[in-house]
Order: sequence, then C-alpha cells, then structure tokens
Amino acid sequence: MNQCTTNSATDDARCDCHYRPNVDVCEKDNEVVIQADLPGATPDSIDVDFDDGTLTIAAKVVARQGDDTRFLARQYGTGDYRRTFRVSEVVDAEQIVADYAEGVLTLHLPKIQAAQPRKIAVHSN
Repeated sequence: MNQCTTNSATDDARCDCHYRPNVDVCEKDNEVVIQADLPGATPDSIDVDFDDGTLTIAAKVVARQGDDTRFLARQYGTGDYRRTFRVSEVVDAEQIVADYAEGVLTLHLPKIQAAQPRKIAVHSN
C-alpha cells in the first residue's frame, strides 16, 4: 500500500514516500513468524527495531532509474518501506531473529517459556 500519491503515470519525479509492505503473521506453539514483502531492498538497507513492545520494519530502496529518466509510462512505484506492529509481552525480545531472501523478510519472534503450551501429566493415586 502506497503512503503517497504521484500526479500522473508519466510523472518524472521519484516518489519519496513509504510503502506499507504486505505481511503474513503466523502463530506457532513456540513463536510468532512475520513474513514481509520487501522487493528491491537489501539486507544492509533493512532496519528491524523492537522498543517497548513495538516492532518496526523499515527498508530503504534505491530508485531503479536516475532522476533524469523520462518515463513514457510509470506504473511501478519505488519507495522505502515501513511497517509497525504492537507485539505481545509473550515475545522474548532478546531472541528475535531476522532473515532476508528473495525479497522476503522473515522474522522469528520466540515466545517466552511461560507462554508456550505444555503438556501436563496426569498421575493416578
């Protein structure tokens, strides 16, 4: 989702805006997994921050064309990415891991031990 607008399909100016990347959020027994589409980003350009229960994904994307490019048609926008999530206190912030491959950022947010499901043994007397 684009967070800005351009004047026309032939607008010569690069859109200096943020895109809200599409994500999948899946809950597993021991973790929450977030996958975010960040095409055009590089691992060095991606920032993942966790502060006071808020997880922020940001990525800088370099324009594919120079500022002097005269577009005959322009439908593919290029801009930076930004997305913020409020994260439950059941996530172990110190153990969050991020991987990036083929334009997809995958975040693994492990649950704290107390929040993970466990099997309780039933004993007979």
